Amino acid sequence: MRILKQIVLSAAVLALTFYLWLAYVPSAASFLERIGVTGLIGVEVAGAEAPGGRGGFGPRGPAQVVVSAVAEGALNDRIEAIGDGRALRTATLRAEVGGEVVEVAHETGGYVGQGDVLLRLEDEAERIALERARLMLEDAQDEAERVGRLQDTGSVTEVRLREARLALRTAELELREARYELDRRAIRAPFAGWVGLLDVAIGDRLSPQDVVATLTDRSDILIDFRVPERAVGLIEPGMSLEARPLGIAGPPLSGEVRALDNVVDRTSRTMRVQGRLDNEDDRLRAGMAFAVSLRFPGEKLAAVDPLAVQWAAEGSYVWAVREGAARRVPVVIRQRDADRVLVEGELAPGDEVVVEGLQTLRPGAEVAVASRAEARADAPGAAPDPL
Repeated sequence: MRILKQIVLSAAVLALTFYLWLAYVPSAASFLERIGVTGLIGVEVAGAEAPGGRGGFGPRGPAQVVVSAVAEGALNDRIEAIGDGRALRTATLRAEVGGEVVEVAHETGGYVGQGDVLLRLEDEAERIALERARLMLEDAQDEAERVGRLQDTGSVTEVRLREARLALRTAELELREARYELDRRAIRAPFAGWVGLLDVAIGDRLSPQDVVATLTDRSDILIDFRVPERAVGLIEPGMSLEARPLGIAGPPLSGEVRALDNVVDRTSRTMRVQGRLDNEDDRLRAGMAFAVSLRFPGEKLAAVDPLAVQWAAEGSYVWAVREGAARRVPVVIRQRDADRVLVEGELAPGDEVVVEGLQTLRPGAEVAVASRAEARADAPGAAPDPL
């Protein structure tokens, strides 16, 4: 008698478990139908035949669901690369001539304007030569004026006039040469920028071509990076990019593509691209490494709330509400963002998909819309994950 009670109790537990599984697991009825059990045990597949549209076991009446509208989104193709930063302009300043340093006009790391003198070499001999050239020019000018006045009286030959003019032109060239030699004794900034380390002091003696300093214009930072050849037709100068300095924490910086190379490297099958970042706050330096990101808008797809996407053995799907009933629509996920999922399937913008109340739905089951969720599919994703 005790064994019989245990058998009856076990059977009751199994029946209750089977009832709950069939009532609340969406794929239970379809599974029984596939294996041909529904006809043997007298269970109808949940659908339109059952009262209330749900059929079989489970609570009667339409299922209460929350829906969200399908939006339209563009498939984002993203390319990421690591690039090296360099200054907009860089110049290595060298001594043109040898000599002793008599003046260091700027400190290390300072900002200089175009044409400013950084240091000066001993130039007494050049100053003397410049003064002599000025005197010679003044004498030649006086002689040319005197000969010119005498020509009007006919007492000066054409040959003498030509000699006076030639002497004047020679004196002008000698003055220019003296100024040039004096100017070579000073090292000037070819453009405005920041001076690097100056390892030169007054009294040091420089030889021709000795490196004095490095001058950089870092008002803009250029980034050299490479992209795969599939992006050759997508990138063009002026398009926007995002760059994040690997050594500095903070949000990504906005920039633009400055130039493209005209060849694809045969070994790596990549093309060199040059980006440009504004450095108005002077936080960036030449030589920094940057993580560069480029995004390209692609084809238009249906965008649904992430909560609407479900999975089964056959793949992913969503429950669409059509004519008051739940329709199972298979979809292929093309891109997943934080606030939306771009899918490919029989969905159109404006269709409604279920985001809450999914557990009790069956194909063709009658549903009642309790509320409509905000269409989060229109919000841009924070981190696209192309699939």
